[in-house]
Amino acid sequence: DVDYPHARKVKLVCDNLNTHHIASLYEAFPATVAHRLARRLEIHYTPRNGSWLNVAEIELSVLSQQCLDRRISSATELEKELSAWQNQRNRTNSQVQWRFTTEDARIKLKHLYPIALF
Repeated sequence: DVDYPHARKVKLVCDNLNTHHIASLYEAFPATVAHRLARRLEIHYTPRNGSWLNVAEIELSVLSQQCLDRRISSATELEKELSAWQNQRNRTNSQVQWRFTTEDARIKLKHLYPIALF
């Protein structure tokens, strides 16, 4: 209602947390408000295993560090810089290098990876 008051549909990309479902609207708002919001939302969920949303976040971080780490004087200049950055990333076939291995996860997130004793 605030950010997109005139949009008929709002496309929302989110992960698979239990709070990211239409039913959660009914827990947070009166039924009439929740129903109105639910009719406007088009929810797209990321895969449960290996989120492409994480990849997008990583790419945005790289973009910020490599291209947007300075003042850019105009929208035209920004478009030119973004295009050059994107072309370079595509030309070099840049990929996300996952460094957090299962072994690392078992150490750092040991409460989520219990070891069977039998």
